[in-house]
Amino acid sequence: MEKFGFVGLPNAGKSSLYNALTGGGALAAPYAFATTDPNIGVAKVFDHRLDALAEMSGSKSVVSASVQFTDIGGLVEGARDGEGLGNRFLANIREVDAIVFVLRAFRDDDVPGPQDPLEHLRVVELELTYADLETVEKQLEKKRKAAKGDPAVRVEVEAAEAALATLEAGTPLYRGDLSSEHLETLKPWFLLTNKPVLAVVNLDEEQLADVDAVIEPVRAELGELAPVFGACVQLEAEAAQLDPGDRAEMLDAFGLGEGALVRFIQAAYHTLGLRTFLTTGEKESRAWTFRVGSTAPECAGLIHTDLQQGFIRAETIRWDELLEIGSMAKAREIGKVRQEGKDYIVEDGDVLEIRFNV
Repeated sequence: MEKFGFVGLPNAGKSSLYNALTGGGALAAPYAFATTDPNIGVAKVFDHRLDALAEMSGSKSVVSASVQFTDIGGLVEGARDGEGLGNRFLANIREVDAIVFVLRAFRDDDVPGPQDPLEHLRVVELELTYADLETVEKQLEKKRKAAKGDPAVRVEVEAAEAALATLEAGTPLYRGDLSSEHLETLKPWFLLTNKPVLAVVNLDEEQLADVDAVIEPVRAELGELAPVFGACVQLEAEAAQLDPGDRAEMLDAFGLGEGALVRFIQAAYHTLGLRTFLTTGEKESRAWTFRVGSTAPECAGLIHTDLQQGFIRAETIRWDELLEIGSMAKAREIGKVRQEGKDYIVEDGDVLEIRFNV
């Protein structure tokens, strides 16, 4: 399961976002460091294709794709010097696959802290950068000594020296000019700024009237580095506690449609190069997560290793074409189900049935 870590200043809304996404019960309080130990939860990836196929098949069970979120304590400026909780708790997100910046824009005089999302972004980027600088400084000398007796380590040293220069300038690695080869070499170091990033700007209800205007400065600052979403996190956290019908009614009342966080989860999923293939039947309809470029046997292995080992072929059809026809049986009858072999590259939205023999 892919993992995302929330990073933000105290009172930015990280715990409320965690609750909105996972239905969790993390303490969300208007004072600093309400979260001292990490909260870890799982959120479903909403997929209307899956729901439509489940209805078509009369499935008894529906299993969505899912992602994991980790909510950690708030960062403050000077965390590297021990301010607030210090930066030691960042170890809780070193192994996440991507980082989500939670940036406050909502206005509430009863909640302490800055209300400028760009100020939030400046602080969290700087603290992550210095946390990485400390890691690289500690490891680099060891690697330099090891490289004297092992030429293979020299490549790692070269990448680390390039990273050191970038981090010393106060620049996170994702903003730097390191080569893709250097960044790939440094992945086993679990550096915080060597990860994909997304940003959620936390709004108040009044700001929902012009979301784009509020989040545009953050979009302009991050550019192509990260998708940026605006959401009234508190409102969506409250909606998440309701049953689906009441939730939809509440979001519609605010003109939010399906809600910003549904789009955020989908974008988070795609940011990591993840896609979905589907299986459907009377017993179960299910969304399966795979990486872009995966072959049919590799996707079959996600269902069960036996299917990959004994793979013969994949019978596949696009989800929307299947939905229009009405069933796999009818699709076969009219010749719309394709027979694909071991070299087939699975596409997002494919419905698969695997033929195998072990």
